[in-house]
Amino acid sequence: MQDALKAYQEKRNFDATPEPAGGGEGGAALSFVIQKHWARRLHYDFRLELDGALKSWAVPKGPSYDTADKRMAVHVEDHPIAYAGFEGTIPPHQYGAGKVIIWDKGSWQPLEDPHKGYADGKLKFALHGHKMRGKWTLVRMKDRGDKKEPWLLIKEKDAFARPAAQFSVVDEMPGSVRDLPAPPGAVPGGVRLADAAREAALPAALSPQLATLVDAAPTSAQDWLFEVKFDGYRILSRIDGGTIQLFTRNGNDCTHKLRPLRAELARLQLPSGWYDGEIVVNDAQGRADFGLLQQAFDSEATAGIQYFLFDIPFFDGRDLRPLPLETRRALLRAALAQAPPSETVRFSVQLDGPPHEILAAVCKMGLEGVIGKRRDAAYVERRSRDWIKLKCGQRQEFLIGGYTDPRGSRSGIGALLLGTRDAQGRLRYAGNVGSGFDQSSLRELKGRLAGLETEQCPFASCAGIARTAHWVRPQLLAEVSFAEWTHGGAVRHAVFHGWRADTRSAGQPAPAGRLPPGFKVSNAGRLIDAESGTTKMALVRYYALVGPLMLVHLKGRPVSLVRAPSGVGGELFFQKHVDSSKLPGVRQLDPALDPGHAPLLEVATLAGLLGAAQWNVIEFHTQNALAARYDTPNRIVFDLDPGKSVPWQAVQDGALLMRAFLDTLGLPAFLKTSGGKGLHVVVPIRPFYGWDTVKAFSQTIVAHMARTIPERFVLKSGPANRVGRIFIDYLRNGRGSTTVCAWSARTRPGMGISVPVGWDELASLRGGDQWTVANVHTRLDRGNQAWAAYAKSARGIRAAMRKLGFDPSATAY
Repeated sequence: MQDALKAYQEKRNFDATPEPAGGGEGGAALSFVIQKHWARRLHYDFRLELDGALKSWAVPKGPSYDTADKRMAVHVEDHPIAYAGFEGTIPPHQYGAGKVIIWDKGSWQPLEDPHKGYADGKLKFALHGHKMRGKWTLVRMKDRGDKKEPWLLIKEKDAFARPAAQFSVVDEMPGSVRDLPAPPGAVPGGVRLADAAREAALPAALSPQLATLVDAAPTSAQDWLFEVKFDGYRILSRIDGGTIQLFTRNGNDCTHKLRPLRAELARLQLPSGWYDGEIVVNDAQGRADFGLLQQAFDSEATAGIQYFLFDIPFFDGRDLRPLPLETRRALLRAALAQAPPSETVRFSVQLDGPPHEILAAVCKMGLEGVIGKRRDAAYVERRSRDWIKLKCGQRQEFLIGGYTDPRGSRSGIGALLLGTRDAQGRLRYAGNVGSGFDQSSLRELKGRLAGLETEQCPFASCAGIARTAHWVRPQLLAEVSFAEWTHGGAVRHAVFHGWRADTRSAGQPAPAGRLPPGFKVSNAGRLIDAESGTTKMALVRYYALVGPLMLVHLKGRPVSLVRAPSGVGGELFFQKHVDSSKLPGVRQLDPALDPGHAPLLEVATLAGLLGAAQWNVIEFHTQNALAARYDTPNRIVFDLDPGKSVPWQAVQDGALLMRAFLDTLGLPAFLKTSGGKGLHVVVPIRPFYGWDTVKAFSQTIVAHMARTIPERFVLKSGPANRVGRIFIDYLRNGRGSTTVCAWSARTRPGMGISVPVGWDELASLRGGDQWTVANVHTRLDRGNQAWAAYAKSARGIRAAMRKLGFDPSATAY
């Protein structure tokens, strides 16, 4: 084995690098690991355990689930088994210098003799990882005289294969899996993995794991399993020998209402544990009917109830919550299989097929939707994005904030007034629902709501709501289906399906990268940029993905919007003033900031960012002052704009020279790519001097640079002045001037984006448009880290003015 690792060890200085020199032992199953490696170029190191070492290949583009993709895999030296656990940074000047994360891990299963396959150059295997699943092949290419053997990594045709146009595993799943438990593998007797679960007494109470509503199925479908979303009540059963208790998801003991179900569970003699599932009542067509269930539950006439079990957090004296979902379900299925057959207590079966096809079939059957669950996820007693809800059409829960009086022969109530909570917790009016009731539900709701009446309107705005409405404290949820959302944020063609006394799920925000429920993108498939293939939907989803990072740079600053209705290459519209009523989340600022004009704008929320993108905004530009102290800028921006024939290295050198001079003035400097040809150097300052003074000071800095190094820098703008030189644009520091915001896309071919970077990364940058809408996943793990010290680095500029001989009294401020 020492000989196998000789090449690995000769290339590394283990006094300098944190990589392991050797060691590590194999387990019961052969392991694999894929490490994402930011070396001179980003690549993926693919490693398979064999004969006590990790056979290794470098895959520049990463793996693809498309069977037509043949990804280059360069064969490199064997690595020690211990390397499978390595995640960290290889220092500069060491072999492979750069950041390394564990992108995927798990076990692999040879499908043929692995030693013969490796020697012959055709290795066929199955992977059981968090991200990599199914059958794959490594094929050695013919000898072309390369220094290192070129192989190809190819996905075989199986249930996990996906076209590249639909799914990119490296784009959709960019992060580390280091802290995730080992995924379940194809180990015979896999159910016995539960032996690893710790022994535990059966707790007296348990909170259920809850699902998050999403607007689209996950693209990494192989990591998920799907079940029918039952239109019923969540019920958890605590079985402890002969003692059987049934609880709602809120922890209320409802055993007395479900006596027939309790008797059936006793007959089955299931092992002790907590069993998680949902009860339903079917209509004449065999479909779950929430209204029938509600009537049966409230009247305690529950003989017709069916109980579908889907999880088992505690079982037979052990805590199964940390185990993967697939393992828990295998144990649950085995326990039910050993019990007497039952028509009442059933196992919730997994639905097979692509998620969009599953959802379409479920909706066609008239069911509510599907639940998706990560196969490897632990059970957590809270709402989690490891469990997701995909509903048919538009259907969700709304808080009831009031009701109207009935008309004509109708009794009880006329319509319910609905609301959802926004990100700040405020109740927003979402329209009303007046159909779907019967006389019994009308009377019952009137009785329930009468005890919640209040004189104060609970909505953030009560405009447009009937003055005769009755207000109630928002403590009840209405389950409502509807055709669509109106532009004003109200439901259309709403139908009532039932109510619930639980407010925890109302108004939950959409997860990062997902669009909020009801958010519509017009002309979603319209091509915005031919070079990158970016569509309008892709751009909107990009802003949903980077929104939390970008809002840090947008917050509080006046913004200008660059609209491109015809896409890159078409006519552009640069707008500072917009009727913000058309763009929820875009706030109009105090008109006094820009006298004589319509109010300036601030993009204050993710909703504003997405609304602007839907309105064909591609670029977002911010000013150098916060709206709260608009007359005194709090940053200076130097835009290094290279002229014709200026090489990229000269731009890099120019940024370093700019930083060095600012350092002599005692001023901090932060760096970001422009998304175009150049770089931006940003100086945070304390807001004290006015616009004219700050602009004049920035001009003096640039003039000094141009006088000192005239062969590199130029003070005057215009293409003729900067041929072969860099124009340092100081004009962006004037009142009303703007600079493209960090994380904003650019209206240029390729859709480059402006990204904060560290000075230590400057040498490795390949251009001002290194990151784009298409490859942003390679940067998300760093986010705004490079600017972590920005806010606390602001300096006053009086001392810098003195060093430069600049007289602030010569300008108005």
